Amino acid sequence: MRLRRRSDLMVSARVSAAVLLGSAAFLGAVVPVAQARTQKPALHGQHWMAVTGKPLAATAGARVFEQGGNAVDAACAMIAATSTMWDTLSWGGETQALIYNPNTGKVIGINGLGVAPTGATPEYFHKLGMKYPPEYGPLAAVTPGTPGGLMTMLAEYGTLSLGQVLAPAIEMADGYPMEAELVNTIEHYKDKIKQWPDSKRVLLVHPGKAHEAPEPGEIFRQPDLAVTLRKLVEAERRALAAGKDRKAAIYAAYERFYRGDIAHELVGAVRQLGGLFTAEDLANWKVKIEEPVRTSYKGIEVYKLTTWVQGPVMLQALNILENFDLKAMGYDSARYIHTLYQAMNLAYDDRDFYYGDPSFSPAPPIQGLLSKDYARERAKLVRPDRNDPDIRPGDPYPFQGGKNPFLSILENWHSRMPAQTPVTLAEFDRTFRLGTTSVEAADDKGWAVSVTPSGGWTPAVIAGHTGIGLSQRMQSFVLDPREDPFNVLQPGKRPRATLTPSLALKDGKPFLVFSVQGGDTQDQNLLQFFLNIVEFGMTVQEATEAANITSYQMRDSFSDHQSFPGRLTVNTATPPRVRQELTHMGYQLEFEERSSGPINAIFVDRAHGTLWGGSSNHGEDYGIGW
Repeated sequence: MRLRRRSDLMVSARVSAAVLLGSAAFLGAVVPVAQARTQKPALHGQHWMAVTGKPLAATAGARVFEQGGNAVDAACAMIAATSTMWDTLSWGGETQALIYNPNTGKVIGINGLGVAPTGATPEYFHKLGMKYPPEYGPLAAVTPGTPGGLMTMLAEYGTLSLGQVLAPAIEMADGYPMEAELVNTIEHYKDKIKQWPDSKRVLLVHPGKAHEAPEPGEIFRQPDLAVTLRKLVEAERRALAAGKDRKAAIYAAYERFYRGDIAHELVGAVRQLGGLFTAEDLANWKVKIEEPVRTSYKGIEVYKLTTWVQGPVMLQALNILENFDLKAMGYDSARYIHTLYQAMNLAYDDRDFYYGDPSFSPAPPIQGLLSKDYARERAKLVRPDRNDPDIRPGDPYPFQGGKNPFLSILENWHSRMPAQTPVTLAEFDRTFRLGTTSVEAADDKGWAVSVTPSGGWTPAVIAGHTGIGLSQRMQSFVLDPREDPFNVLQPGKRPRATLTPSLALKDGKPFLVFSVQGGDTQDQNLLQFFLNIVEFGMTVQEATEAANITSYQMRDSFSDHQSFPGRLTVNTATPPRVRQELTHMGYQLEFEERSSGPINAIFVDRAHGTLWGGSSNHGEDYGIGW
């Protein structure tokens, strides 16, 4: 998995302090001197902005914008391109999005997360001697969600054809020059990749040599995937020729993937490898178009997807932090860091106990979790002097007029679980920060889109000659209800994922479009990015590069679901006095030079009628605007 927060990639461009201080003035606050420089320049556009995990994928979005597409069309092109480039995801993964529709003034949620297949039960995995579903391999796969999520977004809210949107990805499947980051990932995991015949055939293009992965800059070809994508375009073309309209023609391609010959080949390959999902699992799965959840913070409406991902945890943290004067504490002061850490832990402990698929009964108590009154009660637990290593989940049910059905489990719940096997810090960090990509798009018509597609990352099982890399999301389930009674594995259920796109509205219009990769760090990063802008007046690029902290006190959503209370990563620029104060508060400090994500974001500058793009100063994430 790519841990891009540790990447050595640096961008040499510098922006002067005077320019940035001046440009930040419209945000209504003075930028801290420490944030008056950025290592990447801000992006500017008048008509559109596309930001994502790879420059080539951002170019795919730009190509679609130049054809007259809107932000949804461009986002779909970027999802397709990043999936084809294995940008810590592939086509068998999952797609979830928030879309602002300027025609209705509403934010829409897209739920393109696959479900546990037939036969996937706690008993099944217990018989295999497993405490959790596996991290890799065919048994880690839920049903593919990205193709359906992309096509639903495009059909319902886009303007172009599927053929137009997939054209860059098809061209890349025919061959594109592979970047060093993916080369290194493939080479690192080549022993696992060799377990699966088609993964070995596609990804290890120099078998038997010392270096079996492609070379950096080498043209990487995926003919099987190119055929599959062309089959989707062919289904659309045939439907149009038969008199179907644009929307129906795109859904004809959807039908071919989930119920036609592609589905037949996909299921056959999965079953042959020992995977569980069936033709009926694919045929019965549907993308959900949902109403997202939201909270208000100082007049800004912040939107997230609901409890089938971790997104509401940021809303809970904002509700708690509303009870403190963060600006008076000072940016990155010991008191600010301590308060932030405690608020995040309170919210994340609720995540660890209450979040899961809301379509299963009992549904998570989201109304109580997002109650401002509940947040005020949780805020009272923040100790001003020391970290509390034993913060527990609260009981939100009284705040929505209900009774907690799992009180007995709650009373015996502990933040730390005994490990199935000893877990090193290096292994914990790898899973805790598991990467994906993010896709942000906005245009001058008012459309705004935030997406965090993921799943099917390297090393992935490629399903036969479909070219589709399978998801590994099953590992996010638990098998024991004493760990999270709302996220226990069950056929047809969606696992609680870490993926968390974000949209913020001001005066009912898009204000910020933002997301980040990084497993359990995602909403930690996004919370701090948001506060950097709203509380401390940073520009969007400054906020993406600013010093972040990372807590490990919540349970890892992957691997062995461990936690490390009191462990805290801060930026290397943190002053000695602040370090000393945090140590006295009970924190075990670690340091990173680049600690901000990498976050991708778009700021909608209504004062000037323009778009600002921002992307953290490490990793390959970047964008393009016009």
